[in-house]
Amino acid sequence: MAGDAVDESKLTGLSKHFNGTTMRGRANVAKATYASVGLIIAYFMLKPKKK
Repeated sequence: MAGDAVDESKLTGLSKHFNGTTMRGRANVAKATYASVGLIIAYFMLKPKKK
């Protein structure tokens, strides 16, 4: 279950920052999701219009 005690010293690589077992990892996943959606929206709003 999320928020349970996890030995973070065993987590390496990307799983150290993006995991579903720690609250910090879940927050990082949410932040990355919001950032990617924002970048996609910004791309489509700012790209040049075709004539």
